[in-house]
Amino acid sequence: MDLDLGRIGIWSLAFTHGDRGAAREAAAELEELGYGTLWLGGNPGGNPCGDLVTTAELLAATNHTVVSPACVSIWHQHAPALAAAYHALPTHMRNRLLLGLGVGHPNTDQEYHRPYTSLRDYLDELDGLPALIPRRARLLCAHGPRMTRLAAARTVGVQPHLTTAVHTARTRELLGDGPLLAPSVSVVLETDPETARTVARAALAPYLVQANYANTWLRSGFTTDDLAAHGSDRLIDALFTWGTPDRITGQVSERLAAGADHVAIQVITDDTYGFPIAEWRALAQALPLRSAAGHTGPAA
Repeated sequence: MDLDLGRIGIWSLAFTHGDRGAAREAAAELEELGYGTLWLGGNPGGNPCGDLVTTAELLAATNHTVVSPACVSIWHQHAPALAAAYHALPTHMRNRLLLGLGVGHPNTDQEYHRPYTSLRDYLDELDGLPALIPRRARLLCAHGPRMTRLAAARTVGVQPHLTTAVHTARTRELLGDGPLLAPSVSVVLETDPETARTVARAALAPYLVQANYANTWLRSGFTTDDLAAHGSDRLIDALFTWGTPDRITGQVSERLAAGADHVAIQVITDDTYGFPIAEWRALAQALPLRSAAGHTGPAA
């Protein structure tokens, strides 16, 4: 059964780090508003099945929305345990589950080494298990060209994070037709430039020290000066969309025109693990949530 992600989804750290009851209530409302996929940002930690426990709660709180833990760390979630947790879920839940796999960051994951080879070997291990996680139920959370090609060959597709519309177009060229491209887009519903950039810089701070993100931005035409201090206005304005819901809708449409099949929106506020219900509702009035279904990718 192919997954129907819709055109627009919501990416949030609150799903995994916020209040569990509030998360279930938010999931149910987001489905009613018309968002097609809920993306669970972050990783709960060392429990090898933790991501899927949280995911199952949100699947139970919804009826047709796709739910994706994005992304599951290959260092914290051993392949056999992940596959066992996946198959422990009832079929009707697995039919709406998309596992995002990633390698994390060199500065924060002690196990981090040879990221491309390690992720490729992890996929090999998954494919060698008696009970498989099908290709249509997994994607890679990545943004580099080698990882993108690996995603096209071994999974349903890729979700880049904190990238530009130009990167979206370049990634579509690398993927070719068929594989899913579902970039996350970070937005701030604030019209004052100074306030919006202050909020965005606070969200960007943990990523500015990560070499893998820095390399992606440098490949996209930014300079070391753009990455210095807390990030230049040029960098902030390229990685974050701020302003009114209508302005944000225009930027989301630009990503779709650049080759994205689905856009995962991360609403940035000064409450990192809060549920920005008012902002989600405001965006739902402006975004093309009820348009044609999003790309589902290969079914194999």
